This record gives sequence, C-alpha cells and structure tokens, in this order.
Amino acid sequence: MAMNVQAAYADRADEYIALLGSMQSVHPSDEHLVSGWSAQVEGLVLDAGCGPGHWAGHLAAQGVRVLGIDQVAAFLEHARAAHEGVSFLEGSIDELPLADGSVAGVLAWYSLIHHDPDTIHRALDEFARVLEPGGALLIGFFVGADVEPFDHAVVRAWHWSPDALGERLAAAGFEVIETHTRSVPQPQPRPHSTILARRSI
Repeated sequence: MAMNVQAAYADRADEYIALLGSMQSVHPSDEHLVSGWSAQVEGLVLDAGCGPGHWAGHLAAQGVRVLGIDQVAAFLEHARAAHEGVSFLEGSIDELPLADGSVAGVLAWYSLIHHDPDTIHRALDEFARVLEPGGALLIGFFVGADVEPFDHAVVRAWHWSPDALGERLAAAGFEVIETHTRSVPQPQPRPHSTILARRSI
C-alpha cells in the first residue's frame, strides 16, 4: 500500500470504521463464501490488509486460527479493542513481517484494490512467499472488463478483469481454482468478484 493510500485511510479511519467496520456491512453471499473457504484451511489464516478487523474477528469466532495485518494504526487500535484474543500486527502487505511458508491461507479482501498494475506483484509475491506449498488464497476485488482506475471513496482504486488478475497470480506462482462475480444493485452497480487460488507446490 502506497504511503498516500495509508494516509488517506488514516485520515478517514473513524468514518470507515463506522460504515464498514462490522459484519453487518458484509453482503450475505460474501460471508458465506469467505466462511466456507476458511473452514477448509487447515492452519493459520492471514487477513492481509485487515482494516478494522471484522473479518478476522468473525473467522476467529468460527474457530479459525487467524492473524490480521494492516498499515493503519487506527484500524488496528479498533480491531484489538473490538476483537479481544485475536492477534493483529502492523505491517504492509507488500513486505509482510512473517516467515516463509508460515501461513496456510491468505484472505486479501479488497486489500489489493489500490495496487496499480505496476505494483500489484509485490503483494502477490509476498502472499506466495508466506504461504505454505499448496496454501490457499482468496481475493475480493472490483471487477471490470479491463484493468482501469476509478475514483474510490477514499483514494484511487482499480478494476481488474478476472483474466488479467489471474495472469498476475500465475506469474506469482498461483493456480486459479474458482472465480465468482456478483453485481450490486443501484445506485452503485459496481460488480464485485472473488478469485480462489492455490500456491503451486
């Protein structure tokens, strides 16, 4: 995450937490998908770019071993207070403070949306590094017909086509297993997509 992205989220952390910092803001199909995916992961799940920590707290409550990492101190302060017993670390998903092969799954839920085509490989390479061979990756992102920027509410973000993101995943050593897409009704019909991938053995 670039410094300007980190600063932009820090400036609006309270607003973001109020609007999106709980599972009440999560679409039911997303909750079903992420929960089902995490239940199949045998070992530690990294919530990469965990924000206010609601996903990490949710998964922990389901019995998943989970660790949240984020760069925004205000998000981590909220996460630690709201989800006691869950571990959260300060750090960048472009340079994870974790050992090679130390996690069994990585959840990157909209934490890659501000990475442009020239920088997204950094996070994907880090995910591959910290995942054990055969480890699972789940990415949530805004889908488009092409790779193109758009005006996100906080700071510029990117649409990715599943094929384009899949190519980047393959280059980082991942095999794409499944892709899901759902649309959001008006007034913001911004299609969402998820990719389930596996680190190649």
